[in-house]
Amino acid sequence: MTSHPSGEGLPAGKLPGELLARLLSRIQRDDPRVTVGPGVGEDAAFVDFGDTLLVAKSDPVTFATDLAGWYTVQVNANDVACCGAIPKWFLGTALLPVGTTPREVEALFDQISDACDALGITMIGGHTEMTLDLPRPIIAGTMLGEVTKGEEVMTAGARPGDRVILTKGIAIEGTSLLAREMRPQLERSGVAADVIDRAANYLYEPGISVVPEARIAHAAGGVTSMHDPTEGGLATALAELAMASRTGVAIDGNAVPVLPESAELCAALGVDPWGLISSGALLITAGPESASGVATALTEAGIPATEIGEIRPAGDGLMLRRDGAETALPAFDRDELARVLGE
Repeated sequence: MTSHPSGEGLPAGKLPGELLARLLSRIQRDDPRVTVGPGVGEDAAFVDFGDTLLVAKSDPVTFATDLAGWYTVQVNANDVACCGAIPKWFLGTALLPVGTTPREVEALFDQISDACDALGITMIGGHTEMTLDLPRPIIAGTMLGEVTKGEEVMTAGARPGDRVILTKGIAIEGTSLLAREMRPQLERSGVAADVIDRAANYLYEPGISVVPEARIAHAAGGVTSMHDPTEGGLATALAELAMASRTGVAIDGNAVPVLPESAELCAALGVDPWGLISSGALLITAGPESASGVATALTEAGIPATEIGEIRPAGDGLMLRRDGAETALPAFDRDELARVLGE
């Protein structure tokens, strides 16, 4: 990822990986029950509860103005599932612009409730307030889950020689957000209404939840890591995976699936799908002896799964193979959605 001089203002989105790693290195970690604490690329923390580990994750939704409550449950559940755990308990903090109506607050609570019910999750608390000088809702969620000790999965588990598998396709969430937040611009660019409608429905079909595929992949055996590509898209997720596992990667760019509506919307708005928020795609690594079995289990369950590359030693760097040439993976200072929404 690109570094920033200490005096330069940061763009919207995640902190640069190098800065985040430096900040996290200052945290005191003296509780022996915390088996995995904060780290770049790790999706959640693990706390020892005897035979099980409590898995804890916190993530906000800041881009979406539509269905923000539903999004928040999904993205937090995804990260817990990527750890091999079952998401079980949710807390939500809703910061809403002054002037939000009671009906809008009710709709937000309904979204959270519906999403929790669909995933078998219990909402156990949170906080809601009207916040001064806020232009759009910000919903921050915390998801708690459980996994049997010894069955947990860490992003850091990827090893040189592992195969990299991707489900569904990249930029699923970002495509839906582009359709929902930028419809007038897309129409002016000549994108047909039915294409925009299909893209907006990407939230549900193919969907941004990766809970089902995480469970299937985990059960198939041989999975060494799973990671949910969110802000910064697939390119950033691969960099996070490599940083967490201290490895390199080599990705076949021609193998990475981009769904038709994603390709059309991104082309119309000048967006690179590799850097567009990509919840809905699950990034999996598995040993070479297990990768085909994991991909087959997913495919047989109706979830497209494609082998897109391999894990390499750290010294090999982050590489992209395309049409016989090998170059560095693209890097994004901020998610492409933040860039186009800010233009």
